[in-house]
Amino acid sequence: MHLLFPCDPFNKRMADEAYGEEFDAARAAGFACSLFSFEDVETGQFKAQPALSAGVKVLYRGWMLTPDGYARLHHAIAEHGCAMATSPAQYRHCHYLPEWYALCEEFTPETVIVARDADFAAAVDGRNWPAYFVKDYVKSLTTQRGSVAATPQEIAEVVGLIEKYRGAVEGGVCIRKFEQLQADSEERYFVLHGQAHGRDGSAPELVHELARRIDSPFFSVDVVASSQGERRLIELGDGQVSDRKLWPADRFMAMLAATSA
Repeated sequence: MHLLFPCDPFNKRMADEAYGEEFDAARAAGFACSLFSFEDVETGQFKAQPALSAGVKVLYRGWMLTPDGYARLHHAIAEHGCAMATSPAQYRHCHYLPEWYALCEEFTPETVIVARDADFAAAVDGRNWPAYFVKDYVKSLTTQRGSVAATPQEIAEVVGLIEKYRGAVEGGVCIRKFEQLQADSEERYFVLHGQAHGRDGSAPELVHELARRIDSPFFSVDVVASSQGERRLIELGDGQVSDRKLWPADRFMAMLAATSA
């Protein structure tokens, strides 16, 4: 496995500052690593440093991409005679909530999926949820206002703020039933080639079950405890663009190395 990281925007020979620790840990673990420029990919001039050897399997670790952006990167790497571990369809499958929701419905908050220009209050009419957690297909609102709408009428306010602060609503709008969760109970797990991994060496049965259901070689799973102590799936994501959260860089690389052996 060959790891591909974004370079510093001002120095193509250095990893982007946000991925410097992980880049160093990957090399210390014995992985072949290359850097590339996002700007070059956008102009059709993809160039990895060091160059990719023909036939290698590439795992990207970097900034979140839209499905179209990931498809461009996938195509650029294929033109160099290499293949990415995750296909564009698999990336979209984990990146967009509506793609995975039906496969995991019993483990995650009930969700209504609508277009950006929908009548949000009408979409949740009669559900009588205690509150409404609002996000687009990928992310929620991370400003102080937060993503929880107390009433159906507040949903439009949250969507407008997502558009304002993130520049656009990606895909559409997901309105999720608000659930009472235990504070500070969120944990990120990873599934790599069908094997579930936790930073302490173990993963709950929920994550193992998702490993059997989700068609992706590498994805992240965010699990939170409900107020009753039940494990709930809060988010799924493509593993290539998921933060490590509390995972030490060396532990993360040990996971990649063990599964790639």
